[in-house]
Amino acid sequence: MTLFTAVSDSARQVFLLLKCISFAQKVQVRITKEGLRFTVEESRVIQGKLIPWSFYSYRLYSGIAFLEEGLFTSYSYSPTTSSQAENAEGGTQVEDDEDGGTTVFQISLAALLETLQIFGFTESRDRSASRDPAYGGVTGSLARGGPSAAFDNRVLGFKRVCRLSYEAKGEPLCIVLEEGGVTTTCEMVTYEPEDQDEIPLQRDALALKIIMRSSWLFDAINELASTSPSRLTIAASPSAPCLVLSSNGPLGSAAVEFSNDKQLLETFQVPERTVNTYKYSLVKAASRAMNMASKVSIRGDKQGVLSLQFMIELEDGRVSFIDFRFVPLLPEEGDEEDNEDSD
Repeated sequence: MTLFTAVSDSARQVFLLLKCISFAQKVQVRITKEGLRFTVEESRVIQGKLIPWSFYSYRLYSGIAFLEEGLFTSYSYSPTTSSQAENAEGGTQVEDDEDGGTTVFQISLAALLETLQIFGFTESRDRSASRDPAYGGVTGSLARGGPSAAFDNRVLGFKRVCRLSYEAKGEPLCIVLEEGGVTTTCEMVTYEPEDQDEIPLQRDALALKIIMRSSWLFDAINELASTSPSRLTIAASPSAPCLVLSSNGPLGSAAVEFSNDKQLLETFQVPERTVNTYKYSLVKAASRAMNMASKVSIRGDKQGVLSLQFMIELEDGRVSFIDFRFVPLLPEEGDEEDNEDSD
């Protein structure tokens, strides 16, 4: 019996979501009864530093895309039968947890993305078009009525169906794409998973929680790029200026300020002033998700761990979430980053 099968009638939306976290060669896939969890990490060994949190020593930030069961037209995961078969052979297939078991493996993220767009489509998304009722909520070249719109599969009536299946441990992940009577089957090599401890965000000890339009964060991050910065400092305070994003680099310094206005900040919960610094290039790597999302939830705990959770509106009206987590730079580490960039 096949361990896992799922069918989506939109390979494009799966591609766009995974493209948001395409900053690593491999992605760790976790299959659960609730959906698929794709995790990538940017890691580096930090030597000669006393890190208060030992599990941060090798992790700078992570990106997580969760495709819940409801995003698929059909979704089947049967870990019990497969687990019993593997145990009979002396192997292991499923990790026991409260959800009744999970299956974990790694695959090439670049190969996965290439497979999903094998029939070709425009991946760009126009934020203003997606929010303009005149476009009917449709995004991309179809919304703008460009030359390629006439050949869009939604106009032609073609459904680009994506079928995923995973037989058992060590077997390839099978991806079948169907469009307009043409079927392509790809088998992707799976690898043993690496131990990945999620960068912990202390939700019961948040120092800040802010919800705002993602486009404003996207514009602010790009505005700061003019100084070629190595660091990004995020300061939040109960009093004005309430939220300040600042950077400094070889070309100078810059800052973007937000006031606590309901038209700017939908939610603003900052009990006391908090300031933390992060590597600018890592936050900038989340730009694709910033550009696609309608809203972003900015959370930071008292240890300085930053979470950017983006809400992305899909073509069928449903939403999905992409979560990035960043570890703050220590003062000495930030100085070292500046020295490295100046060399």
